[in-house]
Amino acid sequence: MVTPITVDLSDPELLQDPFRGYSRLRERSPMVQVVHGDRGSSLWIVTRHADVRVVLNDRRFVNAPANVPGMEIEDARAEVFRAMGIDDDYAPYLLRSVLDADGDDHLRLRRLVSRAFTARRVTALLPRVGEIVGRLLDRLPDRASPPDGVVDLLEHFAYPLPITVICELVGIPEEDRGRWLRWSRALMRSHETGHFTAAIRGIVDHVKELIARRRAEPADDLLTALIGVHDEDGGVLSEFELVTMVLTIVLAGHETTAHLIGNGMVALLTHRDQLDLLRADPATLLPRAVQELMRWCGPVQAARVRYATEDVEIGGRRLRKGSPVMASLVSANFDPRRFADPHRLDITRRPDGGHETHLGFGHGLHYCLGAALARQEAEVAFAGLLDRYPGLSLAVPPESLDRIPMPGTWRLAALPVRLGSPPPAHPSAVTSGATSPTGT
Repeated sequence: MVTPITVDLSDPELLQDPFRGYSRLRERSPMVQVVHGDRGSSLWIVTRHADVRVVLNDRRFVNAPANVPGMEIEDARAEVFRAMGIDDDYAPYLLRSVLDADGDDHLRLRRLVSRAFTARRVTALLPRVGEIVGRLLDRLPDRASPPDGVVDLLEHFAYPLPITVICELVGIPEEDRGRWLRWSRALMRSHETGHFTAAIRGIVDHVKELIARRRAEPADDLLTALIGVHDEDGGVLSEFELVTMVLTIVLAGHETTAHLIGNGMVALLTHRDQLDLLRADPATLLPRAVQELMRWCGPVQAARVRYATEDVEIGGRRLRKGSPVMASLVSANFDPRRFADPHRLDITRRPDGGHETHLGFGHGLHYCLGAALARQEAEVAFAGLLDRYPGLSLAVPPESLDRIPMPGTWRLAALPVRLGSPPPAHPSAVTSGATSPTGT
């Protein structure tokens, strides 16, 4: 047996530049083994686009280790949560959501919520998304800190837009949304244990309160509809599933979009040729730009760990039944076997046959339900920002932007910008070339 290529997911160099780091790993091997410092691991990472698609869409891989037949595999996350101080009353809400379900359970839960994200429903939301964007843009000058006029675009625009949209869709009252923002940002900083545990307790307790409130005062929202499904037939949706469904929809429904907007604006502001193309023909290029930005600097860089339900051959290596495997989205999205000149940002790229080719929203059975809404919000956000503030510029060098050191994600901690006209830039700083999303 050939000695496998190994990777430490907490390697500072990999966290700083996952794009080049995973690209190097991909070209060395289609499968790499995860290690923790000097200790080995049973987790494998799939690196190449074609193999990643297989793992994401093959029913021989399941999300829940309990669904591997004939084996008792402990969910490693349960031990991690215990170490973080999350007691057994709250941990299940993180371990048994629709994202963890398989087979018939997954289809049942997915069908219950999919009607909220149909193409018709998303299109109907467009005017409201435009209103929210306009209001946030109006307020940006008031958010700028004196005397330098710097505003955090992540805090005052990229986050409030999707959290407002998804909360209105689900039925989270306006006065409660500030708490959801704080909780979600704490969950993205899992290395800060105290904030994480307090956030999950706060979210679960609050959702239970909201359910009780909506039972007493129904409204025209998704929460009321889901409560109706539960109350009419508890076998279709249990009370536990109702809580986890709301939690998952709200968190997943804004986090990815917020950081797609943040990462995307950094990319456009540091690639002036692409920005000029977009301004010259927004009607044609905005949809393509959002797809390319999701490929090039998407916030989700790794899929959830899956488990082989039988012996499976992937990337020339046989995975034994029960083996955990993780699909590297960032590696797949930069695979030259699938994308020409993949490290070049090119908002004119055309998807093959009109189909999405990047894997930023996943693929197959667990493809992101809210992808269409996320794309729509990003398009309206970019269009509004570039039209209202044509002189928008970064307030710090791109390499100085602070990012959250969390493996598998590419998320900003803040996005300081100036709304006015930037000073003239040196030509070498505004061409796309092969610049990495890290800004290096």
